[in-house]
Amino acid sequence: IAAKLRGPGSGRYKLPSTCGFKGHDFTQHMKPAYSFGKRLGNSFISSNKCSPGPVYYIEPRYTRHGKDGTPHYSILGRPLNPNTFKTPGPGKYQNEKVHPQGEIHAPKYSMGSRTRYRQCDSYPSPNNYGLPSLLGSKVINKVSSASYSMTGRSLTGSFDEDLAKTPGSARYSIVDPNIYRKRAPCYSMLARRYMPGDKTTKPGPGAHHPEMVVINRPRAPQYSTGIRHSEYITPFVNESTD
Repeated sequence: IAAKLRGPGSGRYKLPSTCGFKGHDFTQHMKPAYSFGKRLGNSFISSNKCSPGPVYYIEPRYTRHGKDGTPHYSILGRPLNPNTFKTPGPGKYQNEKVHPQGEIHAPKYSMGSRTRYRQCDSYPSPNNYGLPSLLGSKVINKVSSASYSMTGRSLTGSFDEDLAKTPGSARYSIVDPNIYRKRAPCYSMLARRYMPGDKTTKPGPGAHHPEMVVINRPRAPQYSTGIRHSEYITPFVNESTD
């Protein structure tokens, strides 16, 4: 029963190390730890990373009197839209078409443009005014007279009525006489019926065996094989009366 209980063995428990200083067993005494320093090359000593020192770079444009006033120039970038600086050249000007100043101009006439439409010009003409009607039922501020109207022409009896579209005598259904008179006897034809008969399977002449019938004649004796009895069954002993 104890063999069925399987627990972790001694190899499953991990004890802390007693060497070094990382993860050292706190229950044991730890010795002092030493490390090796990094070797500094000649390039590291000669570079500015060793120490700042008195090595400072001062730009030449700064003097003891301040910043010098010499102009500085730079190259600008390409403009985005070159057409903005597309100024006309000297050949674009036509000085011969310009009238000399101080001389008298000949009269010039031109066809003026259509004047601008003003809101104050929107007055209706006299023919736009209309007086209300004094006939009919819609008279303003006055008692209206009697109003009569003509109805539309009826389709029945009009000149455009198609008499061929009227229903004839054959279109009316005839009333069944059985409704208003004594009802006559009614007969109906039944469906076809089949003659009743026995549909069970009947044996034919070849299905009979008269030679096997022995009820009306003597029959030879017949023997059969007995049943095998078990050896462990006690035989039946009949007690004799003698």
